[in-house]
Amino acid sequence: MPSPRTLTIHCAAAVHARTEHPPPGAPDSAEAWVYFGSISSLAARSAHFLSLLDAEELARADRFRFAQDRERFIAGHGLLRELLGQQLHRHPKDLVLLRGEFGKPFLEGGPLHFNLSDTKDAVLVAFSRQPIGADIETINRHTDHAAVANHYFTPAEVRSIATAVDAKRRFLELWTRKEAVLKACGVGLMDDLQSLEVNGPTNLMTITHPEFVRMAAPAYYVRTLLAGTDHFISVATAQAVHSVRLFTA
Repeated sequence: MPSPRTLTIHCAAAVHARTEHPPPGAPDSAEAWVYFGSISSLAARSAHFLSLLDAEELARADRFRFAQDRERFIAGHGLLRELLGQQLHRHPKDLVLLRGEFGKPFLEGGPLHFNLSDTKDAVLVAFSRQPIGADIETINRHTDHAAVANHYFTPAEVRSIATAVDAKRRFLELWTRKEAVLKACGVGLMDDLQSLEVNGPTNLMTITHPEFVRMAAPAYYVRTLLAGTDHFISVATAQAVHSVRLFTA
């Protein structure tokens, strides 16, 4: 079993993001690109996205019980393939996406790292030249944030939420930070989220979860964006990037 070790998480304050029109090409080594779209705005492209999925993705889509969950899956995975194809100059359906130990998709030998996230009314795809994790949450989601925070957050984070002007927004800011870090390292959601501290600008902690100890980088740099009035987006990378650009999908 790996020995406990230290981890540093650097968190920039949340900023309102200006949505740009996507440029050609791909991000450089010091950028992260995030494509964001509402489910309603992507609905007209559903048939196109469906045509891009491979057999395994089609089977997963068919297993969803509710139509809205199936449409969200198709939108996210179809958009991912479309954007990867554009940036790599390859046909989206020809891309062979593999899955890491805990399910994170990757393109073997590809120059780009990426991550997919969705919430009830939107999806996003993030790209970087280094391992990246991204999470999106909608402010309109009904969550007992106090109960969740008491179970998963550190005491300092719980106090931060309790004293915030808008407790729900502070909760979502911290939650997306944690999720982005876990997705960047590829370990997925852990039971002991209290081992992650994302409350301050620089957070030094000791981690003990065996897979997280083994897979996490020595540090992560987290940027949080407010997309419009309804969504929080956090992006985590193992090296600092000079910009996180938000594009309309």
